[in-house]
Amino acid sequence: MKVEILTNYEKHDVQQKIIAKLRDLIEYKNLEPGDKLPSERMLSEKFEVSRSNVREAIQKLEFFGILNSKPQSGTFIADIGRVAMSGMLDDILRLEDPDFKSLVETRILLELKTVKLASLRRTEEDLVKMRDALDAYNNKVLNKQDAVEEDLLFHLAIANASKNSTMNTFMLIITPEIITNFEKYHVCDSNQSFLGIQEHEDIYEAIKKQDPKMAREKMKVHFKTLYQYCYNTEE
Repeated sequence: MKVEILTNYEKHDVQQKIIAKLRDLIEYKNLEPGDKLPSERMLSEKFEVSRSNVREAIQKLEFFGILNSKPQSGTFIADIGRVAMSGMLDDILRLEDPDFKSLVETRILLELKTVKLASLRRTEEDLVKMRDALDAYNNKVLNKQDAVEEDLLFHLAIANASKNSTMNTFMLIITPEIITNFEKYHVCDSNQSFLGIQEHEDIYEAIKKQDPKMAREKMKVHFKTLYQYCYNTEE
């Protein structure tokens, strides 16, 4: 059994090549909306890549609304016109991996909105999940351990509490890359992590009180250092 260990760049490159081959297959077979694609196994053999790579490429095209997977049935071409589909595939193939600055900008824009929605829509269950994430973060920071993942789990809990599935999906997509870049650039030093304890608590309390204005302001304070760090490293 072949085990593939790829860097993020290599994964992106393989994924783009699979998408290009899927585009060519759709064109060659003259597939129409509603037509079924070959199975993941058949595609992996045809393209000479792993099934997991094929699955990731299909999931990406699902996200953009080009494919539609149905449990126990397979993957189908979505109900969009051929011209539109061709143009969208070309655009997807031109997409590049986001840089750290882009990730930070996207995350800030998303979270300033999700924290407002979370303060309005959160449930008691949401508060429990946020509290659990906060306690895990605080425990690691106080024990001088890396808490990047726990930090992001708290923010993902906020995104989930927003009850906006699209924003939640975006957060889930960019989170792995954010973790990688945080560790690469050593963004969260011990001092910043300690400050994060109180900043997180302030955000949590604003959400708990269902005060969207305060929640947004506290999130802006939390992101101030990260935003400055991002732009200082670009200069």
